[in-house]
Amino acid sequence: MKRILDIGHTDLRLFLKHKSAYVWLFAVPFAFVYIMGFANRGPNDPYNRTPPVLIENEDTNFLGRIFLDELSSQNMWLLSPTNREPAARVIRIPADFTSKVLSREQTKVRFLKRDTSAEADAALIEVRLVRALIAMNGHLLEAATATNTPGTISESKLRRIMAAPNPVSLKARFAGRKPVPSGFNFSLPGNLVMFLMMNLLIFGGAILSAERRNGVIKRLMACPVTRLELVMGKIYGLVLLGLVQILFLLAAGKFLFHVNLGANLPAVALTLILLAWVAGSLGVLVGSLVAAPDHVNGICVLASLLMAALGGCWWPLEIGPPVLKTVALCVPTGWALQALHQLISFGSDFSAVLTPLAVLLAFGAAANVLTARFFKN
Repeated sequence: MKRILDIGHTDLRLFLKHKSAYVWLFAVPFAFVYIMGFANRGPNDPYNRTPPVLIENEDTNFLGRIFLDELSSQNMWLLSPTNREPAARVIRIPADFTSKVLSREQTKVRFLKRDTSAEADAALIEVRLVRALIAMNGHLLEAATATNTPGTISESKLRRIMAAPNPVSLKARFAGRKPVPSGFNFSLPGNLVMFLMMNLLIFGGAILSAERRNGVIKRLMACPVTRLELVMGKIYGLVLLGLVQILFLLAAGKFLFHVNLGANLPAVALTLILLAWVAGSLGVLVGSLVAAPDHVNGICVLASLLMAALGGCWWPLEIGPPVLKTVALCVPTGWALQALHQLISFGSDFSAVLTPLAVLLAFGAAANVLTARFFKN
């Protein structure tokens, strides 16, 4: 055991002497977390979606404006006609909206479908539209009962009523514990998984291939160290290297990007350490099978990017077809990311990630067996 620890600690110390490696350990992953988190930020809390709705207000009088304010207060994301592309539904306010209401005639607000929108978003918009209409009618009723003189409803009177404290409030949110991950809750786990896999594959494979070519492995084997101890020492050193990156990015996520790790931090750390073990084992395996360091780099980059894409590191699997979720279960990145989203985005406890952790253990054990079998001096 002492020889395994000595090999791992020596590899880590030698690696950290190369200052250029810090760019891939810290700077590049940090930049990717920020850029992807900023690009994937939602206009809303992922637990309480506000899908975009296009507003076509043909009424130029004050009740049209007040109705738009009421829609906004119902947590609706209103789009103007110049920005209609992302809209899930269309709400059209007729030109005679104010005049008919003031003359106590029936008027209709049109709710129009868009073929490119999701039904879940449409249902949420419809619910909030109904709530806005009920609130609007309530304000009109309150204004009308405040005086018996017809035609005295004014914009100022309605706005005073709307600004008054409401004795009864309703707080409504999307039910369920599985919103689509967004913002830094998506980019931090995704980039942690991707760069752990990429760096440990490349560093493990390239270093082992170079050491074998330079005769370092043969000199080590001449010492009183077994082949298994050498393999496990190399993997242990890569796990330590992965742990350095994990600690840095988790600290950045918590204190700079305000990702809520909370009580699930130990489970998050365990998931990432298991992934580092899997990635380090695969890196040593590639370095054992491929002789040329240049070939190792190409294989490791291609394999890590492919596993990152299939595992859901680049986009949430929840927005893709069901087949992508099945494919993600074929790679360790998919299982690791599934566990991290359960812990970070969905608020689940440790029991919810037992299966992903068991699968990562199986991946790591299989990679260790293959590495020990194909390891070359």
